[in-house]
Amino acid sequence: MNEIIKERLDKSEKNMKKIIDRLQEEYGSIRAGRANPAVLNKIPVDYYGTPTPINQIASVAVSEGRNLLITPWDVSMIRPISKAILASELGITPTDDGKTIRLVFPQPTEDRRKELAKTAKKYGDEAKVAVRNERRDLMEKFKKLKKDSELTEDDLTEAEKKVQKLTDRYTEEIDKVVSEKEKEIMSL
Repeated sequence: MNEIIKERLDKSEKNMKKIIDRLQEEYGSIRAGRANPAVLNKIPVDYYGTPTPINQIASVAVSEGRNLLITPWDVSMIRPISKAILASELGITPTDDGKTIRLVFPQPTEDRRKELAKTAKKYGDEAKVAVRNERRDLMEKFKKLKKDSELTEDDLTEAEKKVQKLTDRYTEEIDKVVSEKEKEIMSL
């Protein structure tokens, strides 16, 4: 195989892996009834004037399946962490005992689970679009290389087949990830 093709395919595959990693990160922030520390990743806390993620100023642990226990390293941060959680879109009221903050995640209703499944599917569709965009960009690069006489017609045909195979593999992977997340959401 032409070295240029291999190099560009490898780079494109890395980008597609990043798309799936990003999708799984997004799924970590979907609150599906179980306690998951990842739901706190997007909640900044004012830490001496700097917006800081909760997991950088406290330990976050899951206790009893649907409870999160947040233990700040600096006890004076309990109020700011509680305020940040209340101000977020998490929809959970934190309770604290002066040393730790407890978040209790209620069991979602049937309607809420369907809504979460739709959100999961939407994230999956966005990831598929990103993979297709990666394919389109790569195909354009190969066509330009062919136009500039750096690739032969046979090289271009081989490259197009490999790009399509790569795209299909990652699209199937996204479908699998989406299906698993929907199953997790609906089985609570």
